[in-house]
Amino acid sequence: MAIINSTVVLGYLMSTYGNQTSSAKYDNHKKSELRDVYSRMVRTNRNSPVYKIDYTPRVAEFAIDLKANAHQMENIVTKMGGGSGSIESVLNEKKAYSSNEDQVSVDYIGSQSDDVDTSSTFTIDVKSLAKPQVNEGHPLVKTSSDFKPDSYSFDLDTNSGSYEFQFTVNNGDTNLDVQQKIERLINKSDTGLTAEVKDYGRMSSLVITSKQTGLSSTENYLFKISSGASYNAIKALGIDEVTQPAENATFALNGTEHHALSNSFTINQRFAIDLKNTTEPGKPVTIGFKADTDMITDSVSELIDSYNSFIAVGQKYADTSGDESLVKEMSSVSNALKDQLESIGITHDDFGLLQIDKDKLDESVSGPGVKEAFHSLNSFKAALHREAEKSSIDPMRYVKKITVEYKDPTKNYFTAVYATSPYSGLLIDEKL
Repeated sequence: MAIINSTVVLGYLMSTYGNQTSSAKYDNHKKSELRDVYSRMVRTNRNSPVYKIDYTPRVAEFAIDLKANAHQMENIVTKMGGGSGSIESVLNEKKAYSSNEDQVSVDYIGSQSDDVDTSSTFTIDVKSLAKPQVNEGHPLVKTSSDFKPDSYSFDLDTNSGSYEFQFTVNNGDTNLDVQQKIERLINKSDTGLTAEVKDYGRMSSLVITSKQTGLSSTENYLFKISSGASYNAIKALGIDEVTQPAENATFALNGTEHHALSNSFTINQRFAIDLKNTTEPGKPVTIGFKADTDMITDSVSELIDSYNSFIAVGQKYADTSGDESLVKEMSSVSNALKDQLESIGITHDDFGLLQIDKDKLDESVSGPGVKEAFHSLNSFKAALHREAEKSSIDPMRYVKKITVEYKDPTKNYFTAVYATSPYSGLLIDEKL
């Protein structure tokens, strides 16, 4: 039986899903909910046969992708009232919209119980975005060696503290080697800066950028690099020169000009605003609350996207699951409700994925057949929730395996909760 390299597995997990932000609102659980998860794992394990799996890195990636998609689907279902609740609960929520998400995005972060006029709107005219400070060094010939072997240092001053960086140039080090050494030094430090070597073909330059944007009235810079004893080396690199000063965002809110240090800020503690691009003169972005039908359509679109992601995972790892059991099981959910879904504008495309006719869906949830429409959506949502729970508890159920022994149903066995899947809740190093 092959052994999975835990470093490879964790590397895939972090590189694929490590930067995704999770919703704390739906990822925090009560003790009763955690006990329910445990109980479901016990029930699954109680009747599971003993089997062998070829634990390759691809099997691990399949399990991770499946669990991540199951987690996402469970959160979406929870937002829509839960597996047994009604999607009509979405109608009671306040959700903000932007008339142009490419220029200004918005989220409603206020309390759902606040007494707010949901018919009110306001406008944002983005004149300029907040910018970070950038120090781009001089382009140097990558293969040349302009620095003598020696120890060098430079000082870094920021608004939060002062630092000294030291690096060594060895015999044979090229200009590119030196730039990459400083790049690693800065990126590994917790100084609020990022560094990258910009490639110009034959030449390259070291670019240092602040994570922070904007300047307060008491600040002249976000960071300052000085050479100290290594004057000639730092001047040759050119990283002490500011090529782009930090700038504040400038925008007009209902025609009144404002400034912000960042492109992300809140308005009245109810709207989280993210400025993404400048607007055309005279064409501001309108911010308001979504209509009920829009909220239903958005929620259903998220659910359909999650379903399609499951199908995509099944198709991607068809060789791992052998008989495409994941695709077949997920497809059976939508096929069982095919007529009901088609009546409200949800149909299959040529690849087995679901697509939405939003006009037909809007008409269904706002017309005389709204009761039947909600019944169809709730049935679909509940079925997907059951599939997500099964996939989350034991993703190994879809992997090719060799059954060694079936358990005797008349006997009580010791319950090893994680036996059905090393990936049901823990990433286990098989070498332990």
